[in-house]
Amino acid sequence: MIASAPEPLPAAAAPAAPARGPAGAIERAIGALQRVPYSILALPLRFAIATVFWNSGTEKLADWNATLELFRDEYKVPLLPPDFAAHLSASIELSTPVLMVLGLLTRPAALVLLGMTTVIEVFVYPQAWPTHIQWAAMLLVLLCRGAGTFSIDELLRRWTARRQAGA
Repeated sequence: MIASAPEPLPAAAAPAAPARGPAGAIERAIGALQRVPYSILALPLRFAIATVFWNSGTEKLADWNATLELFRDEYKVPLLPPDFAAHLSASIELSTPVLMVLGLLTRPAALVLLGMTTVIEVFVYPQAWPTHIQWAAMLLVLLCRGAGTFSIDELLRRWTARRQAGA
């Protein structure tokens, strides 16, 4: 029996030559944008949402009597007494932004703020859904992906992993 030469393997698809002109420029730009690390994208998300809630919390503190009046007369959150709701709201709005900026407990903080955003949307300002959906979008990304590399969460994750590897 005479051995025949093996059949050539199917040619692997050679990478297409980069497009030239405007199409090539668009492809290169998209490629560059897709290589931006999530950690860079998470920073403005964290700072933007922190700013929104921090400003609201400091506004509440600026005139606490007016805040209590708003919770009694306008905000009417069900199941919570107005004074308790005001204190809870201000506490959340002044603590979670600090956590967001530091990237500490980012996912739990995002979940709390997402819950607060839902309450605001459903019970307080339903007509403000265009704003609330923007907040929710930022919070959902942070909830699902976390704070990114530039965060205390990441430092704690690495520290824990090193300790577990050493044990």
